[in-house]
Amino acid sequence: MANKRALKLWIVNVVSFILFILLSVTGLINWVILPKGYGATRGFLAGLRHILIEIHEWTALFFMVIIIIHIILHWAYIKNNLKKYGISE
Repeated sequence: MANKRALKLWIVNVVSFILFILLSVTGLINWVILPKGYGATRGFLAGLRHILIEIHEWTALFFMVIIIIHIILHWAYIKNNLKKYGISE
């Protein structure tokens, strides 16, 4: 039973790390590298910006889902620490 739980936690952690890296890279490329404004309305760079924004938005959605799963898998730990520090009864 413990091995299944550890495997689930490991998978969730790896997936969340990959999603975080993808979010960071797509966000930084759109923010720092690709042109904004009128220069980004035509051509290859405009298409690339559109694709990266789509990837960024979908990745953010999947990242939120995986973080909710992460919290659910750690819920017992969270509850125990809340009790331990007197935050929850």
